[in-house]
Amino acid sequence: MDSGGFSLRKTKLPENKLCLINPQSRFALKYSTAAVERKRFYQHVSISQGEGGVFEINLDRRKLKTPGGKLFTVPNEALAIAVATEWDAQRDTLKFYTMHLTTLCNTALDNPTQRNKDQMINAALKFLETDTVCYRVDEPHALVELQKNEWDPVLHWIENRYNVTIGSSSSILGPEIPEATKDTFRQHLNSYNFWSLTGLEFVITQLKSVVLSLGMIDRHLSVEQAVLLSRLEEEFQIRHWGNVEWAHVYDMYDLRARTAAGTLFVHLSSENSTVKHKLLQD
Repeated sequence: MDSGGFSLRKTKLPENKLCLINPQSRFALKYSTAAVERKRFYQHVSISQGEGGVFEINLDRRKLKTPGGKLFTVPNEALAIAVATEWDAQRDTLKFYTMHLTTLCNTALDNPTQRNKDQMINAALKFLETDTVCYRVDEPHALVELQKNEWDPVLHWIENRYNVTIGSSSSILGPEIPEATKDTFRQHLNSYNFWSLTGLEFVITQLKSVVLSLGMIDRHLSVEQAVLLSRLEEEFQIRHWGNVEWAHVYDMYDLRARTAAGTLFVHLSSENSTVKHKLLQD
């Protein structure tokens, strides 16, 4: 079925030629050059369902591969459409650094740092100990009040939502997070599958906040709200001292794009149902 530029037709492709480059060296090289731009080499983007129910991305008649050389497959149709749209939106030049969904899929497939779920959860929970919304200033008074008015409601929400105690502090050491709170969040994060956890850790890293990230994933905060709250002190300083306008706007939109992509990735990675074909026609 062809509609809207996407196809669910299965296509047989020729085997790749042998490559004499050391696989590990090639793997490291491709990940290290992810930011390099490349001229667009395909005209049409399509998706197809492969063995085991996974979905593949086709660039003309080539099947997309990961930087590590694996066949690029995603667990459901919704995520496949989102990734295909990302590739189709590229113009004359492929800007890989803007293709956040593709990058997250590559990370989940190749797992370049070879981590398991426990290691990913531990890394995510480290941000709880230094969470953006938990570190408060004790001066100037205007910023103290701004942090209290903007961050406290989110902090109270997550404490009630997960029945935990987090707190805040103006000490350089930050608040002391109870072990019971860490255990609660550990159990919650463990409920995510590997793909969703990959996306969630990415969002947490962008915002430097478990609180704001879960607020977004649970749809309590919008992307715009979460990003603004993560940059609260910076925005306060800009209002008082000014900024290089174009740089500030670029940073803001770049962070929004990364955060939005990570959040979408979490939700799509948790989606098990197949998208109705009508969606492909819209």
